[in-house]
Amino acid sequence: MADSLVVCDVDTSLIEKLKKFRFRKETSNSAILMKIDKEKQLVVLEEEYDDISLEDLRNELPERQPRFIVYSYKYVHADGRISYPLCFIFSSPVGCKPEQQMMYAGSKNRLVQAAELTKVFETRNADDLSEEWLKEKLSFFR
Repeated sequence: MADSLVVCDVDTSLIEKLKKFRFRKETSNSAILMKIDKEKQLVVLEEEYDDISLEDLRNELPERQPRFIVYSYKYVHADGRISYPLCFIFSSPVGCKPEQQMMYAGSKNRLVQAAELTKVFETRNADDLSEEWLKEKLSFFR
């Protein structure tokens, strides 16, 4: 049921920004932080970060509110190859309002489809957001 529930649409300018972000040429870790505008029922851009670690990004997240993150990560493989996976992270901390959680959870799939992302991760604890956590999640995609 929750998979087919679409609570909020995605701002068209955000979709454009995500497409540009996907094809960017920079090699630093970067992120797009998104939130839901409750009045407009729209997923919108909250902030863009260039050259930011997951640990620093974690400090930018609100303590008791969900957020969507698209994170471009410089991933060095065991054999020395480098790739730049685009990761979608849904941060839904314990203690946020149930209606907020429902709104975000119901809008997640629409945003993932709009951004055309395949590496989708979820965390209920912002403290999890670390390079080790992400490497563990990405190890599935080797």
